[in-house]
Amino acid sequence: MAVERPLVVLLGATGFVGSAVLRELAVRDVRVRAVSRHAAPVPAPARAEIEVHTADLTEPGRLRQAVAGADAVIHSIAYIAGSTTWRINEGDSAAERVNVGLVRDLVEVLRDGDRNRPPLPVVFAGAVSQVGFTDKEVLDGSEPDRPQGEYDRQKLTAERVLLEAHAEKTLRAVSIRLPTVFGYGPHSTARDKGVVSTMVRRALADEPITMWHDGTVRRDLLYVEDVARALVAAVDHVDALAGQSWLLGSGRGLPLGEVFTTVADLVAERTGKPPVRVTSVSPPPHAEPGDFHHITVDATPFRTVSGWRPQVPLTEALRRTVDFCASAAEAERS
Repeated sequence: MAVERPLVVLLGATGFVGSAVLRELAVRDVRVRAVSRHAAPVPAPARAEIEVHTADLTEPGRLRQAVAGADAVIHSIAYIAGSTTWRINEGDSAAERVNVGLVRDLVEVLRDGDRNRPPLPVVFAGAVSQVGFTDKEVLDGSEPDRPQGEYDRQKLTAERVLLEAHAEKTLRAVSIRLPTVFGYGPHSTARDKGVVSTMVRRALADEPITMWHDGTVRRDLLYVEDVARALVAAVDHVDALAGQSWLLGSGRGLPLGEVFTTVADLVAERTGKPPVRVTSVSPPPHAEPGDFHHITVDATPFRTVSGWRPQVPLTEALRRTVDFCASAAEAERS
């Protein structure tokens, strides 16, 4: 008798990170329920059996339907209302409903579930920035959480809801705190609104790349395909990881001025035009203190437990991003 393949429910399957996770799951011998407001494109070719499930999870009963029969849940939903960033305003009730309310709903659904089944693994995509201000340049997970922005406060609240539910054995929670995630691959389907891809698009439009500082601010940048592999690895190693948060990163803090100069050079290589200028500008009113702090992530604990390693070098990831954005711009013009 054939054993039924495990069912992984992916919440947020059309999002920037979620769509990359879907592509990673598609090559596995599993069943995937890809849940999102709009129908998720099915990666091809796919080894996995993929069910496209469209739902507004804020509506009563829809989340219960979405996770019915799941063997694991990957939660990659994030409320991003702006056209370019993840920033949200304090008191944004719609953001609170999505970023925190859906996690509370998930806990309630699982609390009312089949008590004869073991607690369901839930992998949550958090954010390294939840820690808030710290004078440490290298973060290792030992820092106290003092989030500064509303997005980070909401992410931390959602993480704590899940970890409390883990403590009461309602589910098995793993929070993976993501650094600055960027990039596109040949099969990407979701828009990257982050700063790296935004500057790639500016350079392709022959506009200068701008920074709110002198370019020496360091960031730990992680390619989205490597992030997807990490979230799936967390499902594979849930027994060892459950019950706490884990930092994810490349282990390298790179000066953004150097990163953007590389972007300008790669765009010039693609277009045959001279590289655009990389220049400093005054920060806008919505800039936050964290925008000017150095961040490097020591992900050794997660790497040791899961065996995960970043596989795509930065320059290759940037080149893929440039190629994708350039092809999209060429297609739009034609």
